[in-house]
Amino acid sequence: MYTLYYLPDACSLATQVVLRELQQPVTLINKQQVDNFSEINPAGVVPVLLDGEQVLLEGAAVMLHILNKHPNALMPSTADGQQQALQDIMFANASMHPAYGRLFFLAGTDVDASLRQGLMEKAAEEVSRLWAVVEQRLQQQRFLGGEQLSATDIMLAVYSRWSAAFPVDIVIGPNTQAMLQHVIERPTFEQALRAEQAQQAA
Repeated sequence: MYTLYYLPDACSLATQVVLRELQQPVTLINKQQVDNFSEINPAGVVPVLLDGEQVLLEGAAVMLHILNKHPNALMPSTADGQQQALQDIMFANASMHPAYGRLFFLAGTDVDASLRQGLMEKAAEEVSRLWAVVEQRLQQQRFLGGEQLSATDIMLAVYSRWSAAFPVDIVIGPNTQAMLQHVIERPTFEQALRAEQAQQAA
């Protein structure tokens, strides 16, 4: 049994979806309801995954731990496929996620509204540029991993939901939209959302 510290609609949602894809039971704890969360993770961020006595930090590292521990179809079996999957996970975690992070930072910055809007539009251009990279990859295949769903597809589906939070245009191409919609409509994704909502209502 895993324990996952999360924030609603944050990147920890991808961790939960992957655990559900692998049919692994998980207990959810909202970090906002934990007084001493900084003792669990001094960086103060989610996801944090407890696996027995192990405390696992950092989203990409958590994801790789899960994928390496359990037999699954989300991680390719060939060396080349695994290398590409690793690059994709790092792209999502180290490129796309921080690009959205800049938008969240700017949205909460107390500066002149017109200046903030201009900066957010510049940040949105970078997010759109990264989505164009994904769109190019999906010209000839259904998912980033080919014809098989990958962990990165799940990560990107979570991030894509953040776009609506900002008063800027973020361009996501048609192939990418189709991929994201497929992921969001998966039962595991819907189950993960309901689990977070149930925690909020409790």
